[in-house]
Amino acid sequence: MFAERYGIHVMSRRCELTGKAVQVGHLVSHSNHKTKCRFLPNLCNVTLTSDALNRRVRLRVTAHALRSVEHRGGLDAFLVKAREIELSQTAKLLKREIQKKLGETAAAEPAAA
Repeated sequence: MFAERYGIHVMSRRCELTGKAVQVGHLVSHSNHKTKCRFLPNLCNVTLTSDALNRRVRLRVTAHALRSVEHRGGLDAFLVKAREIELSQTAKLLKREIQKKLGETAAAEPAAA
């Protein structure tokens, strides 16, 4: 929903929040015979709720990132603390919207007091 609105089409096997992607390595047998192998991230299609924006966002994230989001206290807290290099284009736009919304509410609170 969010990605289509901004014309973003991402289908790579990469976590949108942590940037974790496919790794390449070897499966090594007991006789030390090496076979090329791809190690895929554990990607899950999830719907996360943004408290600041009051809406849900569909993202493709790893199970590890999902645990990190819960540990940090939700999607908003995770994105505010995350580095932009690791985030996908969709997550970067979402982070900017959240920061803008949080900035507006922070500016409105001292005026009300």
